[in-house]
Amino acid sequence: MRAVKTVISAAGNLKRENPTMNELICLRAIRDANVPKFLQDDLKLFSGIVSDLFPQIREEPVDYGILEEAIHKSCIKQNLKDVDGFVTKCIQLYETTVVRHGLMLVGPTGSGKTKSYKVLADAMTSLKGQPAASGGNYEAVNYFVLNPKSITMGQLYGEFDLLTHEWTDGILSSLIRQGAMATDTSKKWYMFDGPVDAEWIENMNTVLDDNKKLCLSSGEIINMTMMFEVQDLAVASPATVSRCGMVYLEPSILGLEPFTECWLRKIPESEPLHKEL
Repeated sequence: MRAVKTVISAAGNLKRENPTMNELICLRAIRDANVPKFLQDDLKLFSGIVSDLFPQIREEPVDYGILEEAIHKSCIKQNLKDVDGFVTKCIQLYETTVVRHGLMLVGPTGSGKTKSYKVLADAMTSLKGQPAASGGNYEAVNYFVLNPKSITMGQLYGEFDLLTHEWTDGILSSLIRQGAMATDTSKKWYMFDGPVDAEWIENMNTVLDDNKKLCLSSGEIINMTMMFEVQDLAVASPATVSRCGMVYLEPSILGLEPFTECWLRKIPESEPLHKEL
């Protein structure tokens, strides 16, 4: 049901953006909601299924205009190679943030997980106030990164002192409260950079539901939006996975050339190694 709701939400955004679009809306919504989570091999199977379901419809490439241009500029600004596959993943991440308030960036080391959300955040910030591809306007983005496995549950969420019966805020609750009290309209992304473990992530299920509420032991309820940057979902429960949007990044999308090119750019011209290479 959550997957169906995501498709319906995506279809609603597309209809508001293109009131004259009819049958293509369903196809676009299904693609936008599912393509980011598939491997390269799975995409061929998915394309075959979609062509069977919509035999008469030929989908045209989507032009993201200023967003794609801003992503390219952000890559150059951060000394990154603007590989087409990486730019596509950044756009897929943006589309996922529109229809989901909880999402996971999944992939092995070197696949570009960290850079994808940093590049997208920089691109959206540079486009602040301009019309967005999904309706409305782009807003500036502030992201907060923490490793939930490097601290205790009490340090993450907050805890009661059994002796004094005083409540001490955790890192996450403090960050979210500051974001909720902020008067600006910028988006706040709370990034959990670490392995998904049932010990701490099961407490997030109420946040990942439609009510978007973090319920603390103190009785306080805070609204929030979050992202997870993980290598795999080996120990994640189905209850958590079904609540999150997925963007899967593969190292094969980048290859080794972008890494070597970016590294060579950082080497000063005077060093002999640069001349030899």
